[in-house]
Amino acid sequence: MTNESRGHDHGDATGCGPGSAHAEAVARDEATRERTGSASGGHSHSHGSGANRTRLTIAIAIVATVLVIEAVGAFFTGSLSLFADAGHMLSDLIGLIIALIATIVAARPANDRHSYGYQRAEVFGALANSLILIVVAAFVTFEAVSRLISSEPGEVRGGLMLAVACIGLVANFVSLMILRGGATSSINMRGAYLEVLGDLLGSIAVILAAVVILTTGFEKADAIASLLIAAMIVPRAVSLLRDVVSVLSQSTPSAMDVQAIRTHILEEPGVVDVHDVHVWAITSGQYVFSAHVVVAREVFERGETGPLLDSLGSCLTKHFDVEHSTFQLEPAEHARHEDQQHL
Repeated sequence: MTNESRGHDHGDATGCGPGSAHAEAVARDEATRERTGSASGGHSHSHGSGANRTRLTIAIAIVATVLVIEAVGAFFTGSLSLFADAGHMLSDLIGLIIALIATIVAARPANDRHSYGYQRAEVFGALANSLILIVVAAFVTFEAVSRLISSEPGEVRGGLMLAVACIGLVANFVSLMILRGGATSSINMRGAYLEVLGDLLGSIAVILAAVVILTTGFEKADAIASLLIAAMIVPRAVSLLRDVVSVLSQSTPSAMDVQAIRTHILEEPGVVDVHDVHVWAITSGQYVFSAHVVVAREVFERGETGPLLDSLGSCLTKHFDVEHSTFQLEPAEHARHEDQQHL
């Protein structure tokens, strides 16, 4: 959903084992959390979801109001670009409502049937948003081309068109600032943010078309502005759809460096090898990791598997933002007779 690292040095070669700088840093972080009373990932995610719901609710109210204004304005002005922008806002309103529902569903706790919870609902919300955007772009393109090839494009009232577009510009800017805070942490919120950004750019295109009509009388500028709006919609929709497909196909997130993860694991005292490494995302920023870790026989004999698992898990959390990791510890002789090994 965002394709960013969280400021961690994935190329750090200081190691993560007991007594290392990493282990000391983890201990300091845990002590700090205890002193401040701050909770771990689950509470933080819940708080973020609540903030996103508030942002979405406010944005929905603004977009719905401006949608009515633009629809009425498009009817009285005869402006296709204003109608296109209103249609775009309608798709955005539907998308924002879907996004709001997705954040509510995603906040539901995990259970035996849905062991990872419902966070992927955000991804399905983003999928619906991207498809809506593509449909709107296709419709607007068809209507704009039809008007451009027509010998009578129709009368467009530039003055009213300009006034309505200015109202839309201000409202979209306010909505954009409200949604901006959640756009980097959730693919669902990113979809909502991109939709409102498209509305903002659409309002600018309508304003420019209205100015051209008022100053030159060239009414086909309205249809040209509609094509520009459609052209702005498609790349954003495709980008969002690509991110959704990446999550649903369980591809390795672009923010994850698998080789760097291997290096960190192999630096753990007692680790001999690592294979069957898999990392994927439940939703944007929520990574899951699993691997088979071959360890020295002495680790099992001394009963040090527990501390090793703790160190591996904290390493993944500290350096790669992986909150959910699963390690299968195995002796070398077991690894040699496994039927199939992966990377």
